[in-house]
Amino acid sequence: MNVQTLRNEFFTLEVLPEVGASILNLRAASGRPIMREVKLEDVKTSSQCACFTLAPYSNRIRDAKFTFGGQEVALKPTTSDGLAQHGDVRNRPWQVSPAGPSRLACTFDSRAFPDTTGTDMNWPWAFTVRVEYILHGPHFDTSITLTNVDSREMPAGVGFHPYFTRLHEGVDPLLSFDAALAYDTDERVLATGEARPVAPAEDYRTPSRIGERQVDQAYTAWDQIAVLDWGERCLTITADNIFSHLIVYTAPDGSLALEPVSHATDAFNLAARGVAGVDMRTLASGQSLAGTMRLSLGGAWSGEPKSSSQRG
Repeated sequence: MNVQTLRNEFFTLEVLPEVGASILNLRAASGRPIMREVKLEDVKTSSQCACFTLAPYSNRIRDAKFTFGGQEVALKPTTSDGLAQHGDVRNRPWQVSPAGPSRLACTFDSRAFPDTTGTDMNWPWAFTVRVEYILHGPHFDTSITLTNVDSREMPAGVGFHPYFTRLHEGVDPLLSFDAALAYDTDERVLATGEARPVAPAEDYRTPSRIGERQVDQAYTAWDQIAVLDWGERCLTITADNIFSHLIVYTAPDGSLALEPVSHATDAFNLAARGVAGVDMRTLASGQSLAGTMRLSLGGAWSGEPKSSSQRG
């Protein structure tokens, strides 16, 4: 499997173009893992990677169907409980445009997967996606551009699904982000209605450790900044304002997913019901939705890790 590697004085980044242009590993230059450590031989799908791209929608769609433009859109379920999940680009091959030792662009065109191939897209509109990875100083930028290349209007959403290494030398970090609203969800972790004020136990406006909590929560009305603080070092995640929602998820392997996304879980169905604030976007033919997530290192990332971290 082809691995594209980028380096600068602060980072080493490994990308898998054949698996959704997903991130295999992101480490500090010292070798200390920033995202969860992954062995190439363990990767079967993007779910085993350190980060993958969400497009042309993010998270889950109830019963793999929704109404748009007065017509029902039926997708193929991709989960055991009958949902369509995480878009349809994360496990497909992308094209690569190397741009230097610290910059990489990857592109995807849904028109390359016509019905006749047997690998047709699970989305009835034609679209393209461009993702660009850039290392500059202690910052790592991931940018996405989703473009509607169909002749019809298209519902749209984008996001990133990074899994961060949670424990460093056994220290559980303080997590902080300023989000005023969260969603109630059902047994399939689908939002049931409009976002409501955060409860004290889910409020990270005051830095707090996850501890033993199992979290799978969608937030909105956040300030697009989240911080993981281990004391000796910290990681700051900054997202453009198109990423109006943040998903926080404690993964079974011990890593922590902090996912900037452009809309609420099941936003297409919520919007059809008239639920406010879910941020479903509609793209006209030729129109794009674009944004950037930045990771910034602070403190002592240069030291060698003293113990192994969780593996995906």
